[in-house]
Amino acid sequence: MTVLITGATGFAMSVLARTWAEFSPDERVVVLDAAKPDTAAMRYFAPVADRLRVIVGDITVPESWAPQLESFGITHIVHGATVTPLARGTAADIGREPEAAEPARIIAVNTMGTVALLEWARAQPGIQRFIYVSSGAVYRHHGPDRPGEPLPEDGYVAPRRLYGISKLSSELIAERYGELFGLSVASVRMSSVYGTMDRVTASRDFRHIPNRIAHKALARSGALRVNTLEAVGDYIHAEDAARAIHALAKADILRYGVYNVAAGETATIGQLVEWAAEKVAGFTAETVPESEAEMIENASLTGGMWGAYDIARITQETGWRPRPTREAFHAYIDWLAEGMDA
Repeated sequence: MTVLITGATGFAMSVLARTWAEFSPDERVVVLDAAKPDTAAMRYFAPVADRLRVIVGDITVPESWAPQLESFGITHIVHGATVTPLARGTAADIGREPEAAEPARIIAVNTMGTVALLEWARAQPGIQRFIYVSSGAVYRHHGPDRPGEPLPEDGYVAPRRLYGISKLSSELIAERYGELFGLSVASVRMSSVYGTMDRVTASRDFRHIPNRIAHKALARSGALRVNTLEAVGDYIHAEDAARAIHALAKADILRYGVYNVAAGETATIGQLVEWAAEKVAGFTAETVPESEAEMIENASLTGGMWGAYDIARITQETGWRPRPTREAFHAYIDWLAEGMDA
């Protein structure tokens, strides 16, 4: 059996590639990405390099990769190749629309790249499952209707930015291809992912809050200057997300077309700072005006895509559960402290 994982020389999908190889030692992993593995990826893949093959190609140009896939006997596909145009939460980002730089590329890669891969997949007789890696960006900014409840997969979908729009359209396209051509298809909507291999790449110039707090703490460069300690997020470690995707891909039967993959709980900036201080004594944060802050967040965004995601569906289907956020965050700090920072 062989899995094809797209976008896996970057961040979260690279973690999935290694996780898959470790969890399924009798299977091969084929990585398709527009970028060659950098030094960090080569080092990270080294323990499983004998069962991992990297193909460099543009997902929107099947001629650059389809012929090379024919000999592998692909049985599973996880499509994670994407362009992620997100602001980085600094003073310089206020008023900036990162999507405006290359809007056509976002649509081409995120949506038409999905179509290109589905076109290839429907012609392959051995495909057992197609997992599309979507995002919580498809959700609206508010919900559920009863405050305090986690956000379910059904309803509350209303993307306003090109990234979320491209993700939702790809979810629907993948679902329809499954119906038309007998493919077992599911989408995963991930909350804010951080952790192992989180670094700036050609397709992702963004680091979530846990990443930035962990780096600041380990740099021992003084207090973190923030405009608020109350902003929240549902932060999922990339290794936990990888286990979730592997579990869904391997499940005998999937009853739903969409699954949230998240911690299922929120953490504030203040909590993350406290947890970092448990690893790096003396680390702290100070609240300052936005003009002086190195990290700016909006504390009013507590619902919808910004709040806790309901993970009951995937837990019931596969038994998967993420580590508690504090435990996972500590594991990430340990990984960075060991010199494994990408």
